[in-house]
Amino acid sequence: MPDRQLPDRMTPLTATDDEARALAAQLIDRARFGSLGTLDPDTGHPQVTRIALGPGPQGGLWTLISGLATHAKALQADPRAGLLLGDVAPKGDPLFHPRLSLRVTAHWLDPMDAMAPSLRDRWLADHPKSKLYIDLPDFSFIELRPVDANLNGGFGRSWHLTDQDLPSVAP
Repeated sequence: MPDRQLPDRMTPLTATDDEARALAAQLIDRARFGSLGTLDPDTGHPQVTRIALGPGPQGGLWTLISGLATHAKALQADPRAGLLLGDVAPKGDPLFHPRLSLRVTAHWLDPMDAMAPSLRDRWLADHPKSKLYIDLPDFSFIELRPVDANLNGGFGRSWHLTDQDLPSVAP
């Protein structure tokens, strides 16, 4: 396949502005699931899985993952990951709907951390069905801290956002 690069004078990116920041904040605030990309520590191959997401009691973007999951093992070996957020409407071309591709770093919550009970309560408020497994010993909370992101606001609208452009999830 030939390499099709844009000429130096052309870029698909728009200068980051308040519209981009607001759209990114909206996608993060609404996210209750996302696609997490990690690297398999045994093979080095990328793997993508769907995970549940939600805010913590002081904000942040959190997930609850079983230590038995391949993506948990990957995050333990290398905390860098990719996270795709966005909803697709029931009709229309999915590429016309906004999506946010975040580069994140995973930070595991120590179960003895003073925040653990309030995070558990907040998680259950947003994900009541997780009551079935939240207290199993292999499950842990992980904060996914954004490094930067690429925002696609729909066809012909894209921005690069730094960590300063990205909000924390409101409590």
